[in-house]
Amino acid sequence: MTVTVSLFQGPENAGDVDANLAALDDAARSAAAAGASILVTPEMSVSGYDIGDLVLERAEPFDGPIFEKVSAIARSRRVAIVYGYPERSHSKLGGEAVFNAVQVVDASGRSVARYRKTHLFGELDRAHFTPGPELLVQFDFGGLRCGLLTCYDVEFPETVRAHADAGTQWLIVPTGLMTPFEIIATHVVPTRAYESQLFLTYVNRCGTETSLTYCGLTCAVAPGGTDLARAGAHEQLLTVDLDPAGLQRSRAVNTHLADRRTDLYPTGPSRAEQETDR
Repeated sequence: MTVTVSLFQGPENAGDVDANLAALDDAARSAAAAGASILVTPEMSVSGYDIGDLVLERAEPFDGPIFEKVSAIARSRRVAIVYGYPERSHSKLGGEAVFNAVQVVDASGRSVARYRKTHLFGELDRAHFTPGPELLVQFDFGGLRCGLLTCYDVEFPETVRAHADAGTQWLIVPTGLMTPFEIIATHVVPTRAYESQLFLTYVNRCGTETSLTYCGLTCAVAPGGTDLARAGAHEQLLTVDLDPAGLQRSRAVNTHLADRRTDLYPTGPSRAEQETDR
């Protein structure tokens, strides 16, 4: 049985939280009309991403007002929603922290998964966010084991391979990719899907926000590395079918996961850990 998925590249003119929620509601309505059972939106889709210290003002707990409003939209439109927001919580190191978070609510409005971005991109992220402590966040949807990453996370092959090893079949990656890094969307993302043999949906922002011009190019990529759908530079809703049987066929032909020589691959601390130990 296939899973019908809508990917919302937008809104092009990101505004305040209420405006972004209204755009999300419109996208959810269109997704439901297209037969989708789940809608995926970009990184920080509700709050805005390149918004400076407004991140701190708009940060809230995972079950705060933003969640309540997205939950109501999901119930009203009868579609699951993946959305991004700044999450205010307690750090394991003590004190309060703000995370670049993604949350999944099902069509009943219930939270089923929450991921905090683990690889922070430059001062844009590091100035406001604490890195998430957990890489592997998964949930089941429509017969597929799903996993979550955010933007820069997918640019590290280890992250995607860890998901493949943990059983992820569909990797969902909300992103805020800006120019001039289009190569990530056009080359790196299809490579990640192919080398780890999974469906990968990469859902980007578009338009200009403060200092950033987002490049769009939202895509759904098959395990064979081919595009199932790809957007241009402007606001767009893509709807695609993900077929679990297609994943099985691809893994039978492209046997990279099964053919690895893990007995030969070195393991050990990262360079940063090595330098810390010196």
